[in-house]
Amino acid sequence: MPREIEIVKRACAALDADPQQRLTLAQLSDAVHVSPFHLQRLFKRVVGVSPRQYQAARRGASLRDALQRGADVTRATVDAGFGSPSRMYESASAELGMAPSAYRKKGAGLTVYYASAPTPLGQVLVAATAKGLCKIAFGDDAAVLADEVRAEFANADLRDDDRYIAPFLAQIDAYLHGTRQHVELPLDIAATAFKQRVWDALQRIPYGETRSYSDIAEAVGSPRAVRAVASACATNPVALAIPCHRVVGKSGALAGYRWGLGRKAALLAVEAQGASHEAGNATANTSAARPTTTSTTTAPSAARIKTGEPTPT
Repeated sequence: MPREIEIVKRACAALDADPQQRLTLAQLSDAVHVSPFHLQRLFKRVVGVSPRQYQAARRGASLRDALQRGADVTRATVDAGFGSPSRMYESASAELGMAPSAYRKKGAGLTVYYASAPTPLGQVLVAATAKGLCKIAFGDDAAVLADEVRAEFANADLRDDDRYIAPFLAQIDAYLHGTRQHVELPLDIAATAFKQRVWDALQRIPYGETRSYSDIAEAVGSPRAVRAVASACATNPVALAIPCHRVVGKSGALAGYRWGLGRKAALLAVEAQGASHEAGNATANTSAARPTTTSTTTAPSAARIKTGEPTPT
């Protein structure tokens, strides 16, 4: 394993040496003296993403840094290695979550609506752009949550708008009271390639079930990237919509949760109760459908009425 890690370190160093240069897999494999096939598998197993995705993430990071320093968009684009403005704009949404000019101005030109409401888990704040939700957060103080939004979108047109956010809050309230098992919320969030794969896997965990961090790492094809999975869970900006609360330690321990372990435990309890209730209804409906003249058979237990593992990406 130390030799494999050393190979990946050399590969990363080659990719980091010149952000403007786009190395093909063949060129990178020549630089570290291993076959392209072996390097692709090794790099993804150790880092969690492919060399191509790693380069894209590095370009995005370089672009963000330059724009935050106030660099001209065209200059920042070239320096980050996008080659041309058109290529950069094609991937801007994924890399920045907004147009480059808006990012450089820290959200200037964007309109962000937000509102908070009391829930069984304390205050919840929901923030959204015209494209979808960019933040769902829990806390003890609505004012503190609002301050966080103002800091994240310092120069955006922030609007405290209960009416705009009300439909989203209604879904969340129903979910927390166990009368709704799925939240259908449009999202407007940015992520690295690896985070997106993790968040997609989290959304496939069935209601009422949990997976370990190791399970998710396996599901995204990077079994050694357990810490990276934990980091992706910890930086999830939209509670419930991306159900990071369903990920627990290998032993079943709660491990951690961005909005507090007490809330994580409460969410899992609500979901377990809701799943059990649904299983009970399914059993009752099955029994009611049987002819009364037939002999009684044992109903399947709730533990057996479960969907399978998430489909690996």
